[in-house]
Amino acid sequence: MRLRIDLAYDGTDYRGWAAQPGLRTVQAELAAALTTVLRLPEGSLQVVCAGRTDAGVHARGQVAHVDVPPDGSPAAARQLGQLEQLTRRLNGVVDRDLRIHRIVVAPDGFDARFAALWRRYAYRIADDPALVDPLTRHHVLAWPRPLDVAAMDRAAASLVGLHDFAAFCKRREGATTVRTLLDFGWTREPDGLLVGRVRADAFCHSMVRALVGCMIAVGEGRKPVEWAAEVLVARARDPQVPVVAAHGLTLEEVAYPEDAGLAERVELTTARRAPIEPGEGA
Repeated sequence: MRLRIDLAYDGTDYRGWAAQPGLRTVQAELAAALTTVLRLPEGSLQVVCAGRTDAGVHARGQVAHVDVPPDGSPAAARQLGQLEQLTRRLNGVVDRDLRIHRIVVAPDGFDARFAALWRRYAYRIADDPALVDPLTRHHVLAWPRPLDVAAMDRAAASLVGLHDFAAFCKRREGATTVRTLLDFGWTREPDGLLVGRVRADAFCHSMVRALVGCMIAVGEGRKPVEWAAEVLVARARDPQVPVVAAHGLTLEEVAYPEDAGLAERVELTTARRAPIEPGEGA
């Protein structure tokens, strides 16, 4: 049986999503809680998520799936028949910086990672000393200089579309850096915080934090609005584009197609993306 798990976490004390020996991670903690509550052998479950967040990154709308073996314990069978109770039991086992919101039986073809249509992240910045709240220090980046939100918004808009985002990604052997940026914009919230919201079919490693670093350079006036597009076209990591701190970043939402379109979406997502030739991209 495949289960869909909707969850949220404060990433401050986690070394990211992916399990790593000797380190506290979301994947490892969730898998351990599931095996404990379902009384399954340690290491028997593999939890897959929609977006593998880095160390210190938070999530309000993370989605995961797990396959529970059909020959599980009688206790597991009972729990799987009462998923609301399973949700409560898991929340009683995991630490309070991890919360499970919902568990349901996944529809046929569902894959938390490959069936996703898009992921949406938000990055929050306090660029005025009066806005820096010690109670939100783990979730909002305190920036020492004022930022021009209009310039940042114009620069962000120039990156929207299908592009090779190699200039903003940490390269991984054999992995593509072609992505479709669906939305990217900046607003000044009523409380004064600066919020960047970015939505894409997928993100490569460190991509969002590099995009934010580029926008900050524009917002400070150190670079012109046009510089963001110039960095993109170069397709090479620019040392003038910093990867900003993780704690300002939150995975807000993941979207999926209707059940009938899940299998088709997985097939499309797992097909290798063709490289973009210079000059291509909308």
